[in-house]
Parts: sequence; structure tokens; C-alpha cells
Amino acid sequence: MTDSPRTREGAVTPEASPTLITGGGATAALLVVLFGSFMDLLDATIVTVAAPAMARDLGAGDAQIQWTIAAYTLALGAGLITGGRLGDQYGRKRLFLIGLAGFLVTSALCALAADPGMLIGMRAGQGLTAGIMVPQVFGIIRASFAPGERVKAFGAYGAVQGLASVAGPLLGGLLVDADLFGLGWRTVFWINVPVSILALVVGAKVLPESRSASTARLDLPGALLAATGILLLLLPIIQTGTWGWTWAGYALLAAGVVVLAIFLAHERRLTARGDEPVFDPALLRIRAFTVGLSASVLFFGGIGAYFLTLSVYLQNGTGRTAWETGLVILPYALGSIITSGLGVALAAKAGRTLLVAGSLTIAAAQLVLWAVVEDGTDPGYWLLALALFIGGLGLGLAAPVLVNVVLAGVPGRDAGAAGGVLSTVNQIGGAAGIAVLGTIFFTSVAGSATGAPALPDYSHALGVVLVVSAVLYLVTAVVLLALPKTAVEHAE
Repeated sequence: MTDSPRTREGAVTPEASPTLITGGGATAALLVVLFGSFMDLLDATIVTVAAPAMARDLGAGDAQIQWTIAAYTLALGAGLITGGRLGDQYGRKRLFLIGLAGFLVTSALCALAADPGMLIGMRAGQGLTAGIMVPQVFGIIRASFAPGERVKAFGAYGAVQGLASVAGPLLGGLLVDADLFGLGWRTVFWINVPVSILALVVGAKVLPESRSASTARLDLPGALLAATGILLLLLPIIQTGTWGWTWAGYALLAAGVVVLAIFLAHERRLTARGDEPVFDPALLRIRAFTVGLSASVLFFGGIGAYFLTLSVYLQNGTGRTAWETGLVILPYALGSIITSGLGVALAAKAGRTLLVAGSLTIAAAQLVLWAVVEDGTDPGYWLLALALFIGGLGLGLAAPVLVNVVLAGVPGRDAGAAGGVLSTVNQIGGAAGIAVLGTIFFTSVAGSATGAPALPDYSHALGVVLVVSAVLYLVTAVVLLALPKTAVEHAE
């Protein structure tokens, strides 16, 4: 069990009495907060497919397009931990709606961007507002749902995360190719506006307010240290494709580790004297939380790189369009939908078993896909679909359960901050996976070019990534064995 954060008077900081929601109100509230998390991950992936059209329309160079993607991730990662604590202290509903409103405005400004500089700036704004909004999802679910309903809500959250990771390429390809009203790539941002307005209206009515009972002021030095450390870690990882691995990149990584160590030391000092930190280091003593964070880095680190390299293989290697690429990926989403319900239903009794089974299934799917593509010919739709469907089955087993197991043992008063840490770790894992596996992929492509003109072998490059990724998920399964067998709820 973890130590508890304390006030200046030395008393345990409680969770302010929350309003538990049930029935139709609970369903509506869950849909609203799941929308926020879905749009966050969707916007992180949908731009990847729309990037070529953006570059042509705005006259953007390769570096500017990379920063259009990186600006969102950097701003999001820097704001998640602080955003979670702000919700714990000042009201999760309030911060969720503020973040959602900001996301709406910045999405519209992205759609109206007249040049690459404006687009990059507004993408950073999108990431910052998402960093305020996303951690409140964990806090609202943790504080406002009864324990039995909480398991289902976290399961639904995990399932939505898995679906959003595959919906981005599919929806992005559809919107860009459809060219609705002649807006082209701008529709990937305009689509956020009407749905966000609806979520704001419904959320204002159905979301309950909850917060920690602590009246301590925000730990501003801790917030700045956390944001700086995350930025220093993420920047060289995200920019690997442009910068390569140079001494400057390693120096930034080392500086990030040092700053985060200073952050934890600062937070421990605050806790020792009874103040309220941005993140309570005592949470790291909860086994499910610390092991779950490690597993999340590995688990989500493989997903982003998988879809990036697969998308490049399908478009550049087999000549498919963005929309056709999305259709190939669709079976992955269907497989995830089929098993996510099973994952939610059995999470309370067989959480660890489902997580291990899901990771092993994903590893098997990677090897099946490797066997399908390795001979260098286009295997056709149905063989690709089969391998992807198997991977989706694995994702549906694991993703809905992982979030619940990681956060179940966290005190409700720290739910927002802990959720922010989990989201941050997922961002770091995703960026690191893309950097490492993406580098392996593109290095293999460049090294395989033969003939005149040079003809790169995308099949072989994807095969290398798939084998490495399969090993990654085997390692993930081993790490998951260190988790408790079931999610153990923290006694408030």
C-alpha cells in the first residue's frame, strides 16, 4: 500500500465526496469523456495519413510536416501530469470542459491555417488543450462510478484507445480522398468542431463534478520540472528521423532523465512537509501501477510503429491509396471490437491472464503477417486482413484491461495525476517505438535498394520490424506476469 499525501496540518488528504452516477446518466457521462480520449488519439494519428496533402497545399517542407506531428505530441506530453493535478484540485468536470473547448477552438484554427507556421502553432495548441482534457477522463471515471461500473468504464476506455489507434488511418484516408466541399485535408480538423460542440453541451449537463478535498496551491515548480523533463525526453526521440542519433540527442535524453530525477526529489520534499505535489511519488510503491507503467511503454510503443510502417509498406510498397490502406487496416478494428467485450467482462477475475494472452496473440499476429509479406509479392487483401484480424483480437483482450489494472490501486484523490502519468508514459512509449522501429524500417528500406533505378524492398523492411515487434510483445507478456492476478481496488 502507498503512503498518503498529507496536508500542511498532517492529516490525510481525502477525496471530496463525489456524486456517483448510475443508469442513463452514467452512460451519457461515459460517452462524453470517451469522446475526449478518442479525439486525442485520433488527432495524433490522423495527421500522418493527411500529411502529404497538407504539404502540397501549404508548400511545407519535410521538416515542417514532421513538426506538425511532433508539436502535438510534445505539447500533449508536457501538459498531461500537470493537467491531471489541476483537475484533482480545481474540479475535473471544469478542467475537462475547459480543455474540450480549447480543443474545439484550436481544431478550427488548424483547419483555417494559411501557412505551415500557423498549422504547427495550432497543433501545439491542440496538444496543450488535450493535455488538460485527457487526464480528467481517468479522474471522472475513478471518482464518479461505483466500483462495479468502474471496471466496465475503464474497459470501455481501453477499447476506445485501441479503436482510435486504427481509426486514424482509416478516417484520414477517407476524408482526404473524399475531398468534402473541396476542403481536402482540412476536414480532418473540421470534423472535431461539431462533435466537440455536442460533447460540450451534453457534458455540461451530465458530468458530475469531483475534486480532491485539498486546498493546497498548485505546485508550480513541480509542474515546470515535469513539463521540462518530458519535453527533453520526447524531443530527440520524435526528431530521430531528422536529426539521427547524435551526441546532442543523447545529451537531451540524459538531461531529461536528470530533470525528472530532480522533479521526483522535489515532489518527495513537498510530501514530507505536508504540501500537495503535482505527483505523489508514493504512488510508485503500488506494484500494479509501476509494473503497469513499464508494460504500457512496451505495449503501446509497438502499436504506433506497427501502423506507421504498415501504412508505408501498403502505400509505397504495394501502391495502395490512403483509403485502400485504411480498408486493409479495418479488420484490426473489427477483431478488437469482438474481444474487447470479453476483456471487460472478465477483467475483474482474470485481468493478468487476459493481458498476457492479448500480448501473446499480438506477437503471433506479427509473425503471421511476417510470413505473409516476406516473399516480396503483394499478398492480396484477404491474407493481410487475416493477420490484422488476429492482431486486433489480441488488442481487444489486453487494451481494455490494462488501464483498469494500472489505475485500480490508485487512491481516487490522485486519479487525475496518475492518469496523466499513464498517458505521458504511453506518449513516450509510442514516440520511442516509432523512433526505434521506424529507424529500423527505413534503414532496411534504404539498404535493400537495388537495380537502376534503385528499387527498395518494403516487404523485407516490414518483415524485419514485424520480427522485432513480435519479440517486443513476448517481453511485454513476461513483464505483465509481475502484475497482480486481478485489479485490486484501493480502499478510499
